[in-house]
Amino acid sequence: MTTPDTTIPFTQPDSFSFDAESNAAIETIVKRYPAGKQASAVIPLLYVVQRQMKRQTGSAWVPNKGMDAVAERLGMAPIRVYEVATFYFMFNMKPIGKYHLQVCGTTPCWLRGSDEVTRACKDAGHVAGFGQTSADGMFTMTEVECLGGCVNAPILCVDDDYYEDMDYESTVKLIEALRRGEQPAPGSVIGRQTSAPVGGPLTLTDVPGE
Repeated sequence: MTTPDTTIPFTQPDSFSFDAESNAAIETIVKRYPAGKQASAVIPLLYVVQRQMKRQTGSAWVPNKGMDAVAERLGMAPIRVYEVATFYFMFNMKPIGKYHLQVCGTTPCWLRGSDEVTRACKDAGHVAGFGQTSADGMFTMTEVECLGGCVNAPILCVDDDYYEDMDYESTVKLIEALRRGEQPAPGSVIGRQTSAPVGGPLTLTDVPGE
């Protein structure tokens, strides 16, 4: 029997300020854009907020005060930052579990078994369904659109890491390792070299008769 799911209780923080690591990242990011175009850095700065919250609280999300801090740093109206943050699914507007299990359900992954990846996340992560968090706060599962790794489908993205060529057993093994505090190397779980065919890359000299 799976553990009942729970919604993580939370309140919006009263304040947010960028820490030293975030300020260093922001200085590098803003320099990429021409003078007067700093608002173009809104998406990477929202990532900075989300990663800082992960460091500080163990949960990667973007609080309202974090969006306000981005607006102030970039000279934008806060509503413009809110519009961006709430439009894109990669920004979490409330706390999530320690590990974010993002299952690609788009056609290539679905055809290659993403339903089994989802089933494994439910069974091993004790998560009832998409948008849910396990009772122990370890895992939140989300269905996402194409992750751009179709050639190695199905894909399971954990936080920012892609795990490729997944099936039920490899997903269970990954989740059990995460629960133990281990961080398996991302990439193909069957040893595929980047996006080469199963069994290794081929060249023209390998073609019979050539």
